[in-house]
Amino acid sequence: MSGSGSEESQPNQAAEDPQQEAEQDWAAAKAFYDNVVTQRVRPPKPQNAITVAVSSRALFNLVEERKIYEEHGLEKYVEYQQNNENVILKPGPAFYFVKALQHVNARLLELYPDDEERFDIVLMTNNHAQVGVRLINSINHYGLTIERFCMTGGESPIGYLTAYLTNLYLSADSDKVQEAIEAGIASATMFTANKDVVYSDTQLRVAFDGDAVIFSDESEQIFKEQGLDRFFEHEQLNENKPLAQGPLKGFLEDLGKLQKKFYARNERLNCPIRTYLVTARSAASSGARVLKTLRSWGLEIDEALFLAGAPKGPILVKIRPHIFFDDQMYHIEGAQKLGTTAAHVPYGIAQKYSKST
Repeated sequence: MSGSGSEESQPNQAAEDPQQEAEQDWAAAKAFYDNVVTQRVRPPKPQNAITVAVSSRALFNLVEERKIYEEHGLEKYVEYQQNNENVILKPGPAFYFVKALQHVNARLLELYPDDEERFDIVLMTNNHAQVGVRLINSINHYGLTIERFCMTGGESPIGYLTAYLTNLYLSADSDKVQEAIEAGIASATMFTANKDVVYSDTQLRVAFDGDAVIFSDESEQIFKEQGLDRFFEHEQLNENKPLAQGPLKGFLEDLGKLQKKFYARNERLNCPIRTYLVTARSAASSGARVLKTLRSWGLEIDEALFLAGAPKGPILVKIRPHIFFDDQMYHIEGAQKLGTTAAHVPYGIAQKYSKST
């Protein structure tokens, strides 16, 4: 009896050991840094942070550099980057989103100076280490607080994304984003807006599509395969049945947790985070199920915009989000044309239809 009990406890012990070792490592690091005098804010532990990983091509405009790589190869690319390491890179599509995250962090640190529940931005790039100096120089030039780098030298970042407990991954590489989505990591491919837009520097604004982004694609499957009338009928019949979660539900939840920290300090009217649902659904025919699903999850959305099939671009111009997530490329392209930084989420049945057209 005692022998079988010992064998049963071994898997649990094996599972606990890495976690205990990680906690010991963090405790040792904290003990060391607690004795170091610095005015810089130390990055939070991944277990406590909302980790946003961005690629170098999402953070900075590397179009010309990418062209050199594709036309002349890796060695010429690295040589060019080293020769220009003191030339500051221009902002890329995720740049102002990252700046807004850091403003939220600054507000959180004012209210909760000892709390680690805040954003941690990690540069996750398949660049080689030789390119790192230019990236560091550009990050320091703009005053970005990005202390953690993963430069994978062309290897897949998925293992590192998992190790960092990544909550959101943004890249300009659609293949890597697809790989991350398939690994269960909230991810999106960044697209640069075709017009310059002035973004709020005091409020992070994040806009989400609903189906196949916050929610699963179960209802979109009905629409694509059986038509609009059947979709309306299905949604009304299932109005009180919550939708399953989609790939970005967790990130919306993360934003909601931070919002509540501001509300707890009577900062609701001055909250530096605002969320938007921008959906092609119509309110009367299929909106109730969406709102009831959010309620069942205990999530709030600041503004819900039901467009009943109308283009999303003009509405997004009014919102001016730092980022807009959608699963369908024609919504991404429409947003781009009118000046919105858009992020494509390659998830759900819409991907099958976009590949076949």
